Amino acid sequence: MYDPKTKQTDASVDAFVQKLGDEKKIADANKIIELMSRVTGHPPKLWGGSIIGFDTYHYKYESGHEGDTVLIGFAPRKQNFSLYLASGFIMTEDKSYEALLAKLGKHKLGKGCLYINKLADVDLAVLEKLMKISADFLRKKYPKK
Repeated sequence: MYDPKTKQTDASVDAFVQKLGDEKKIADANKIIELMSRVTGHPPKLWGGSIIGFDTYHYKYESGHEGDTVLIGFAPRKQNFSLYLASGFIMTEDKSYEALLAKLGKHKLGKGCLYINKLADVDLAVLEKLMKISADFLRKKYPKK
């Protein structure tokens, strides 16, 4: 069975955030924590050594590969924030996710990440909506048993 490298830990999220050093990065990280906590209704947990996650879901692929991971989360990197939302940025049928990304502000997309340099570059209300769409999508796709 597959054993994921990134697992939830008991390490302090606050201590991790304080080690970021830069006051603006710390303030932005705390704001993202506030948004993700509000969206999920769950407190932050540190996963591995650098991912702050909120709630979990259990996935199982047709290949038999399965595991637990963060519902939504982020990693404060040196150059940017990597936000882990629904894999591949799932588009809603009405394309609202696409429209929201167009309104978000300065960002980049990766395979399963949304990258932003700082919160001042994006519309926080739009960012929160994207987080909610992602969390709702994953909760529907992978309901808790």
